[in-house]
Amino acid sequence: MILIDSDVLIWLTRGHAGAKSRLMQIDPWRISTITYLELAQGCRSKDELQRIKRGLVAQHAQILPLTTAISELAMTLIDAHALADGLKLADALIAATALEHNLVLLTGNTRHFLAIDALKLERFEP
Repeated sequence: MILIDSDVLIWLTRGHAGAKSRLMQIDPWRISTITYLELAQGCRSKDELQRIKRGLVAQHAQILPLTTAISELAMTLIDAHALADGLKLADALIAATALEHNLVLLTGNTRHFLAIDALKLERFEP
């Protein structure tokens, strides 16, 4: 099972055929609350936000909420990797979501996550 990172969905919104092809192979879509927030925050209009919401509904997307366990795991990841490897807050929360749910993280930004040994990654090549 796959957790879709924000960057792959951003490629999709930009019309990238490879992103569309790979994402159409995934059912249901699973994303972190953080991914939804990043997508929503990046919208330039209410219409764009509504298109993203409709697309997520059409794909039966499951938005996985932040939980105490995910928050605690993200704190552990930040402690271990923020200074040493440059891990950022959003990536720590997304990685913790994938780990907590035992999901493979589909991302084009594997370098953001490589230092997290237990995290399973699938590289998306844009």
